[in-house]
Amino acid sequence: MKIVNEEYSSMDVLGILTSIAGIASLLWQKGWAERNGGNLSVNITASAVDWCVLPQLQLSEFQLERPFILLAGDVIYLTGTGTRMRDVAQQPVEKGCFIKVGIDGRRCEVWAAPGISPSSELPSHFAIQEFLKSDLRGFTTVLHTHPTELIALTHNRLFLDGSFLTKILWSMIPETRIFIQKGVGVLPYAKPGSNALAALTLEALTNHDVVLWEKHGALSVGKDIADCFDNIDTLNKSAQIYIAARQAGFQPEGLSDSQMDELGRVYER
Repeated sequence: MKIVNEEYSSMDVLGILTSIAGIASLLWQKGWAERNGGNLSVNITASAVDWCVLPQLQLSEFQLERPFILLAGDVIYLTGTGTRMRDVAQQPVEKGCFIKVGIDGRRCEVWAAPGISPSSELPSHFAIQEFLKSDLRGFTTVLHTHPTELIALTHNRLFLDGSFLTKILWSMIPETRIFIQKGVGVLPYAKPGSNALAALTLEALTNHDVVLWEKHGALSVGKDIADCFDNIDTLNKSAQIYIAARQAGFQPEGLSDSQMDELGRVYER
């Protein structure tokens, strides 16, 4: 049995799953995925999903609380609730769910291994996936993880100003200014998985590359899982440099405004 949306060109879903496994391993190795911390989703509608090449999966159905019309007919891969990234790294199929959204945007069919259900963050992921589809940048992937140094900075109210934090991070290393051109949006603390947090995140994504949740974690969107990881990894490297300088007893000078402006102009995307 295959599920494929004919308006897209076919891609290799097993290649996508291999990439997911690789990034999940990196998240665990970096200490960004303690216990069952973090989750991810990928719109794999462009891939012909041949269930015959996957391990035995069970089919179930459920109804979403509200319709996601733009996702009607799409297939979304979402990590399972309570799953650990170190396990996703070893078993991306068995630790995830393949969700086909019905034509009404509400009824869903789910293929998953026994005992696995979609992440509790499903409503947030679907809301962001719907936003990405309307955004027309070709982004298909959402990654939420817990980058240590970035989270540490949000424990200081000074860094809850997104514009201020973006300038600090941009100034630590040229790559951050080059690749994170829209900067980071910082959201005040909200209950994890709440509708309030999802709504704030959607608003922040319209103007930023990465969203940082106070005392919680980061969320990135991109064309694939590596793109999302690279965004957060680059920002966290800047945070590491900043913290290392402060620990050494000095305030890092950082790139000048003119140097950052030049990078922004030369590498504008």
